[in-house]
Amino acid sequence: MSVPTPGELSLSRLLCTLRLSVHPDTFVFLTFPSVGSPPPQTLFQQMAFREAEGLTVITTSQSAKDHHLKPTFPCRMITCEVHSSLEVVGFMAAISKSLTERGIGANPVSGFYHDHLFVPEGKEVEALMALEELAKEAALDSEMKPPAH
Repeated sequence: MSVPTPGELSLSRLLCTLRLSVHPDTFVFLTFPSVGSPPPQTLFQQMAFREAEGLTVITTSQSAKDHHLKPTFPCRMITCEVHSSLEVVGFMAAISKSLTERGIGANPVSGFYHDHLFVPEGKEVEALMALEELAKEAALDSEMKPPAH
């Protein structure tokens, strides 16, 4: 098995090339106690994360409904379609700052290849506009800088 490439470390390159997509499903967060009640095996899990208090699962609203579970935080998943390094500095901070300026909360999740933002349902279009503006500003900034010698 080959080792995957580690991803982009340059913040300016990531922001200049930032492309976004919104997943068509609505997602929700669930929590299951550490002991006793694991999630149903047939529950779709976009992500699971174990904390001291229990297991957090992000699933689709439909999967939670199908399993008669009580979800919280209906949200949409925006994927940053750039392969960012897990070690990149400032990428999530720049994204968070852009969304904060518009009063949009986000729960970020980093996968090996991409970062994903779970934003409140109904705020996804505004979030996309904010992040597309961030990418355009970064591209303009990079064009205005003189080339390095």
